[in-house]
Amino acid sequence: MQHLIRLIITAVSIWVATVLVTNLEIVSPADKGNGAKIIVLIAVAIVFTLVNAVVKPIVKLLSLPLVIVTLGLFLLVINALMLWLTAWITEFTDYGLRVGSVWAAVIGGIIVGVVNWVLGILVPDND
Repeated sequence: MQHLIRLIITAVSIWVATVLVTNLEIVSPADKGNGAKIIVLIAVAIVFTLVNAVVKPIVKLLSLPLVIVTLGLFLLVINALMLWLTAWITEFTDYGLRVGSVWAAVIGGIIVGVVNWVLGILVPDND
């Protein structure tokens, strides 16, 4: 149940980023209504979660010297790259996440991270 709640939190954080950033959008079938947009948003959240679980640790390990030199600011670039990779993966379909520029990815990555963190505080861990 906790994984489902975290997936919904990720979907909400991606939605907030698409609302606040102009070159970041969720593409869904226009004639299907809000239900189709929510399904596409959940699918994008699943892809984003998989990218963060599989690719992000490898990228963080390989870029560790840059993270240390920049005192952690390079992590913002890594978050933007994960968002951009999610958009690239979902680009093979007619629906999904579209990122228009590098700055949209950086600002979107910051927003997704902050909203995920704030909403994640509300979900207790099962430790």
